[in-house]
Amino acid sequence: MERLSQLRKHLAGDDPVERLTAKNSDDVVIVAAFRTAVTKGGKGKFKDVNSDVLLQKLIEGLFEQKLPPGFDKSLIEEVTVGNVLNPGAGANEHRAAMLAAGIPSSVPFLAINRQCSSGLMAVNDVANKILVGQIACGLAAGVESMSSNYGPSAMPKVSKSVLKHPEGAKCMIPMGITNENINSKFGISRTAQDEFASNSYQKAEKAVREGQFREEIIPIQVEVEDEDDENDDDDAPAKTKTITVDQDEGPRPNVTVESLGKLRPAFKKDGSTHAGNASQVSDGAAVVLLMRRNMAQDLNLPILGKYIACTTVGVPPEIMGVGPAYAIPAVLKLVDLPKEKVTVYEINEAFAGQALYCINKVGLDKNKVNPNGGAIALGHPLGCTGARQVSTIMRELKPGEIGVTSMCIGTGMGAAAVFARE
Repeated sequence: MERLSQLRKHLAGDDPVERLTAKNSDDVVIVAAFRTAVTKGGKGKFKDVNSDVLLQKLIEGLFEQKLPPGFDKSLIEEVTVGNVLNPGAGANEHRAAMLAAGIPSSVPFLAINRQCSSGLMAVNDVANKILVGQIACGLAAGVESMSSNYGPSAMPKVSKSVLKHPEGAKCMIPMGITNENINSKFGISRTAQDEFASNSYQKAEKAVREGQFREEIIPIQVEVEDEDDENDDDDAPAKTKTITVDQDEGPRPNVTVESLGKLRPAFKKDGSTHAGNASQVSDGAAVVLLMRRNMAQDLNLPILGKYIACTTVGVPPEIMGVGPAYAIPAVLKLVDLPKEKVTVYEINEAFAGQALYCINKVGLDKNKVNPNGGAIALGHPLGCTGARQVSTIMRELKPGEIGVTSMCIGTGMGAAAVFARE
């Protein structure tokens, strides 16, 4: 309630959009939001690139290409990075990446892991510190190299005594099975899922073809193994080459309900979840630079958007994908905003079934959801996605419009946040 009263203290008439988009000196604003391209895990252009390199290259690109020359990096008072799969959420390697990118050692660092919402939680952490006056400027990011860290080695180690408890054991249910539980419990058909997934692919392919993502992607150069190296000496070090990565690899043309219908279920023999209607295993990074409005104005920096609010809820682990269906109404209630007043909803497509359930449960206009496709087509680099959504929604909104980002979270949670475009 304290947050709600804060949001209401600068009233701008009865219209909720006018109220939430009103410009106040103590607003938390976004002055930059960018990402790398998202590539295919295990076989894409980032497959030989660790998460620390992805982060370093992206931050260097931010400073060199997107901020005014000579931007004082010491103005950043906090760096928070979301990550899921690295040991310790990448606390050591991502701090090192920040230093390698030129951020002074005097700037503190926080590694954060709330599973698929980690990138959004990084944004929320920095925004909250600005709101309460701890800092005036902070850098939030999310990064994941699923090529490097996804697989059996990433499985959590839970004690047998904890697993004996029926509720504790539910946290170990595979994500795909939790989606099958939703499909079965709420009657979501294979056809409906494949139709949703094919639409995601078609929207994303169109967006790539029309250059919709060009503004939010910072091209980065990375070194990868040269697959054309014909050296037969197994003991010789692999040759490398430098490439520029500037386009998402997930979207592809000609995906239809019929083509998806040929794929076999991935988690249950009689199930309906498969590789084509689930999010892709991916690599990528995203970054969001936030400031108090009066600081951004003093520095004469362009303001992209405004952070308004964020909330997280818990849901049963066995149907964890329903998270957005409860997080979205919670955050809208927090800021007293009718769902119809939101122009764009960026909802992470962990699976088509759970995304469909959430959209229908909240009663959203499907035309407002993921207008340029979602994780089914674009990919889902776990720790990156929450920050990636912020970068994406800032370009989908027009000035004065409000958008919501949301995602389900493993072990049974959901998160949602509200942003406005300047």
